[in-house]
Amino acid sequence: MTQPSLRLLLVASPGGHLLQMVMLEPAWREFDHFWVTLSAPDSDYLLADEDVVFAHGPTPRNIPNFLRNLRLAWRTIRDRNPDVIVSTGAALAVPFFIVGRLRRRRLVYVESLTRVERLALSGRLVYPLADAFLVQWETATRGRRRAVFAGSIV
Repeated sequence: MTQPSLRLLLVASPGGHLLQMVMLEPAWREFDHFWVTLSAPDSDYLLADEDVVFAHGPTPRNIPNFLRNLRLAWRTIRDRNPDVIVSTGAALAVPFFIVGRLRRRRLVYVESLTRVERLALSGRLVYPLADAFLVQWETATRGRRRAVFAGSIV
């Protein structure tokens, strides 16, 4: 008897965060998955053949869109029922990790390659929520017991 496949929700803001998630394809391609991102030229192009839910932007420090995305996260996680939520960041990760934790989903965060020592704001916000918190620089683990150096995506 075969085990049912995990269902993954991949959350990434457009730009470098999305590109890093795409570069992680060997880790997620065999699983049933869908995306949450913002509509932008790169996300529209890179995810043209993917199952995508588009969130509300702009996201950085935008309270009205944070609340809209919190509601979207609740509906999406409830209706699509992912087992694991994986994010390479930015602000879009925060509402999905909050709801994911409330709904008892597994949460995996990969900090941006650009964060050598100090975590991004979104990384600092989701760190206490994440089941796995991966960094791409060994120096980024200092003072963070649960951060795991996983090497560079690039």
